[in-house]
Amino acid sequence: MLEFFFRGGPVMYPLLACSIIVLTVVIERILFWVNMEMNRDKSLLNEVLELCRRGDWEKVRFKTKGSKNYIVRILVTGILHREFSMTKAMESAAADELKCMRRYNGVLDTMITVAPLLGIFGTVIGIITSFEILGTTGIEHPQAVTAGIAQALITTATGLGIAIFSVFPYNYFNSRVEHAALAIEKYATSLEIVYEKLIHPNCDQEGES
Repeated sequence: MLEFFFRGGPVMYPLLACSIIVLTVVIERILFWVNMEMNRDKSLLNEVLELCRRGDWEKVRFKTKGSKNYIVRILVTGILHREFSMTKAMESAAADELKCMRRYNGVLDTMITVAPLLGIFGTVIGIITSFEILGTTGIEHPQAVTAGIAQALITTATGLGIAIFSVFPYNYFNSRVEHAALAIEKYATSLEIVYEKLIHPNCDQEGES
């Protein structure tokens, strides 16, 4: 591997930095989502909605105290601001949660673009080196020319490899964020409906009459 790395030339150093960054981000995001999944508690969400339906705000506060479920945190924010603007409060809390979920996705997106470009840059340098050697030594030393071509191919392959490795977790993390956004919207809408029925209990009956 070391021989392969050094044969790639100076561009391999920024490519190495890109690979370290990608690996670090992927590991950090995997741990983040595993932790999110471990703190997922659908039964608590349903219980919170039921307590809200009854208007038992004190019990909601007691049940959700210390919860690490991101949807619960958003609902609690809305409940705390129910007398002012529940919807706006939940939108603000949801934006903060989604921002946290999207953290470092931009880094992966950048690496997907930059790594192949660095690989192409290394390819150009390798070809230039080959032509320079060809111009000074002629065809009597083909091994010197092929070394530059090898350098060009190594950097291209490395850059593409980093981009390919990055695109799968990048798309997966984005899909998790989209799924979380849909779940937030679902439960936030449910809370708004429950609260509207609580403060306007006769609206349905008046509508029917």
